[in-house]
Amino acid sequence: MAKYQIDAKKLLEEIGGKENIAAVSHCSTRMRFVLNNPQKANEKAIEDIPSVKGMFTNAGQFQVIIGNDVATFYNDFVTVSGVESVSKEQSKAAAKQNMHPVQRAVAVLAEIFTPLIPAIIVGGLILGFRNVLEGIQFESLGGTIVEHSQFWNGVNAFLWLPGEAIFHFLPVGITWSIAKKMGTTQILGIVLGITLVSPQLLNAYSVASTAASDIPFWDFGFAQVNMIGYQAQVIPAMLAGFMLAYLEIFFRKYIPQSISMIFVPLFSLLPTVLAAHVILGPIGWTIGSWISNIVNTGLTSSISWLFSAVFGFLYAPLVITGLHHMTNAIDMQLIADFGSTNLWPMIALSNIAQGSAVLAIIFLHKGNKKEEQISIPAMISCYLGVTEPAMFGINLKYVYPFVAAMVGSGLAGMFANLMDVRANAIGVGGLPGILAIQAATWVPFTIAMIIAVIVPFGLTIVFRKQGILNKIDPVISIKETTEWQLQTPNGNSISSQKFETVSSAVGCTTTEKLFAVAKGQLKEIIKVDDPVFSQKIMGEGYAIEPTNQKVYAPVSGKVINIYETQHVIGLLSKDGLEVLVHMGLDTVELKGVPFTIHVKEGDQVTEKTLLAEMNIVAIEQAGKKTDILIVLTNSDKVAGLTLSKTGSVHPSEQVGEVKIK
Repeated sequence: MAKYQIDAKKLLEEIGGKENIAAVSHCSTRMRFVLNNPQKANEKAIEDIPSVKGMFTNAGQFQVIIGNDVATFYNDFVTVSGVESVSKEQSKAAAKQNMHPVQRAVAVLAEIFTPLIPAIIVGGLILGFRNVLEGIQFESLGGTIVEHSQFWNGVNAFLWLPGEAIFHFLPVGITWSIAKKMGTTQILGIVLGITLVSPQLLNAYSVASTAASDIPFWDFGFAQVNMIGYQAQVIPAMLAGFMLAYLEIFFRKYIPQSISMIFVPLFSLLPTVLAAHVILGPIGWTIGSWISNIVNTGLTSSISWLFSAVFGFLYAPLVITGLHHMTNAIDMQLIADFGSTNLWPMIALSNIAQGSAVLAIIFLHKGNKKEEQISIPAMISCYLGVTEPAMFGINLKYVYPFVAAMVGSGLAGMFANLMDVRANAIGVGGLPGILAIQAATWVPFTIAMIIAVIVPFGLTIVFRKQGILNKIDPVISIKETTEWQLQTPNGNSISSQKFETVSSAVGCTTTEKLFAVAKGQLKEIIKVDDPVFSQKIMGEGYAIEPTNQKVYAPVSGKVINIYETQHVIGLLSKDGLEVLVHMGLDTVELKGVPFTIHVKEGDQVTEKTLLAEMNIVAIEQAGKKTDILIVLTNSDKVAGLTLSKTGSVHPSEQVGEVKIK
């Protein structure tokens, strides 16, 4: 049997079957599905599949996180499903069926900038390092590093070369990327970009300081065209790039193949270069300047505190929609127009805030090994500037950490903007983002980073414990009354121990009895050696360490689910309480071998009904614990649980009661 055949079959079933799959591909860690009807995907059931580490929907694709072994899983899935594999690009194309026009436009923008991100990051690091060399006054040196050392002065001067190539000549990268994305001739895109930044033209950075009469021009007799470059300009390059691509696509249809190599490039490139300098460039420059002026005005006006707080608060939701890719163009335009950007510092702080919310979840769910496979790498990724794994894998799943991060990001962004924190470059986010910040504002930016760590971390904990925006990760307040168990010298007990757990909920309407499911030692669920249960992530309950193999029902009701691995039986009580009988810890890995089930789905049961038998010796020999957990999974109905007995218990013995809303 293939390694992931069982899990692949289960995923196929829960995703809606073969007929619901329009396309499927995979990347380095995820299965990427385009579903005909995304509503058919049973996310709760998919999350329970052992191989699945999480899921999210983005850009029209339903993405299931598998991990480093995704290629093997993918092959097994294709085998059991019979679905033909497609390339990642074909999958993206198919995904457009699930996207509205705005999403499609944003997706195109993202695909243009994504290939440029590595260069932008490198450029940001270089400018950040130069920022340290020439921008920070060191008292011990009596000035900057470049003023003190000829070697570092030379390094600083040399590093300007790649920095200039990346940012000043950005239009070349944009026009190339558009040609690549549109499937047209990439070298033509490169040539077009060069015509926008040629040394023959007046550098865009010199236009403002050059008198109108001194601007060079081409004289056609009947008209004159200014010879102005578009260094670091984004919108002019995008307009020109799309014109070139659409002209080439148009002429390919009508020019015969035999002469297309000559005339398609000629009729596409020359009109585009002319239009770029006569029409598209000036229009694009005006639009870009208009956008950057609005943003800069908002962030420097008397209400800048509000503008920055709103942007910081809403940046993470922009990432979800994909609209955040627009900020790359705005940031580059701000740097081109003002020499720095006050937007990028807030983006870096949003990265940190989302990572800090995940850090709080790691703290709250300490020991949840499966979740930590997602949360720990996601937190690190956030602190290094990439937030999608954290948001889609953890924060959006629970909601309240996502909102806590938004609040922290808004406060940190507001503080940074009030302190006039600006960045010389973009691309370096998260904690390393400080390298891109102007040296004079490192101290306030450091304070802003501390805000982005402390506020989301603290709010995440508060939101969870207070039940604010928290629907699936409940914490029920606990009140314990203990009468110490004392023994006489002959060992006789003279008092008993009583535990009471109540919630803050009011308006309880019914009370249901709870029974021991086996002979053994009963204990509170918080004492179980598994954080998913002990932290009550699954719900309230109790546990028994069994001394024999017979397992009985804890309530009267019916069987609604028997897991394929037979270690879990789901019951529904007569009053609507969902009860999980979980036999052993981590026994899902035993594939049902130690268990014998004596009931079937739909059977009516009472506390005297034998549900199953578990081979305790086999479980222990497999290195697993034998605790039987009784978990009340619909926490919204549980108003309080009281255990009237702990210690030694017998099957069908009443051990407590639960109040049901």
